[in-house]
Amino acid sequence: MSATSTSESVTGADARLRIGPRSALVLVLVSVVGLMMLGWPLLLEVEGGTRVDPPFLFIALMPLLLVMVLAEMTEGGMDARMLAILGLLSAINGVLRGLGAGVAGIELIFFLMVLAGRVFGPAFGFVLGCTSLFVSALFTAGVGPWLPFQMLVAGWVGMGAGLLPRRPRGRREIAMLVVYGMVAAYAYGALMNLWGWPLALGIEVPGREATELSYVAGAPLAENLRRFVVYTLVTSTGGWDTGRAVTNGLAIAVVGPAVLSTLRRAARRATVVRVPAPTP
Repeated sequence: MSATSTSESVTGADARLRIGPRSALVLVLVSVVGLMMLGWPLLLEVEGGTRVDPPFLFIALMPLLLVMVLAEMTEGGMDARMLAILGLLSAINGVLRGLGAGVAGIELIFFLMVLAGRVFGPAFGFVLGCTSLFVSALFTAGVGPWLPFQMLVAGWVGMGAGLLPRRPRGRREIAMLVVYGMVAAYAYGALMNLWGWPLALGIEVPGREATELSYVAGAPLAENLRRFVVYTLVTSTGGWDTGRAVTNGLAIAVVGPAVLSTLRRAARRATVVRVPAPTP
């Protein structure tokens, strides 16, 4: 007998892009690989004084892994309206990042990732985080070997918002999102620092010796971790990361209720198409 399939449309408050078992497995695997590539200096065991280069082969594979994840998570899960919403939000984020790029850590795109992930679910939040950073990189000429890592970590930010408890509403919901947005801002900065830290050997910061901040191949894990924490605190926590956190918190607190209401109205009109497995 030939296989047949039917589709189920879900609208309203349940219009959230779901993560199927296969997509969840792919996402977990790519996340683990991404964390390993971000934290490779802390995972290597080499003799002291040995020159260590980043794993460029794995870095080259990272974009392909992200494409595979996006394909898995969106296949059969979005209709034309959901894709239009994704495209619109990605374009808005691209423009917003251009407005704040290079200004004391002002990042205007993360709060929208958080709010959209909250409304449309973790899968949509992950995809939006990836596409937003890609589009914004094209707008701001920010394409480089760091871009796949920015996309992955931003995807985690959007996905995390979709995994927050769904029950809180009103002021409690906004307060929860403000706290999450600020914590996510610091986490994003720390993870991206982990990517660039080994490449900043010999960095000079007023009041600090370079050897206190630099990655040392072959040093014990605790020693390199201490150096990384000092490097992050000195170079970004008090500046870029705090600026990003404040921007997130203020934006969610001020415009969050209105944006959430708008996105939820769009969700009620959108349709998530779920295609069950073929039956014999």
